[in-house]
Amino acid sequence: MDEARAVLARLERIEALESAGAPARVVLDEVRGLLVDAEAWVGTERHGTDLAESALERCREALRDAGKTERGRAGL
Repeated sequence: MDEARAVLARLERIEALESAGAPARVVLDEVRGLLVDAEAWVGTERHGTDLAESALERCREALRDAGKTERGRAGL
């Protein structure tokens, strides 16, 4: 249950950062933290988390894509 609360708290922080116009890098750091929190949650509650697992995979892919875009902008 603590893991689910951590996910909800992280989502609220992300929403607040976006509303405040925080830099993308700051929001992305929170999204990375969300991924860690969500993985912990799914790991403790295996039953009924199929949708969460598929969402986690989409998040992983989005973070990989964002990292490629960020490196491309930096000329790396």
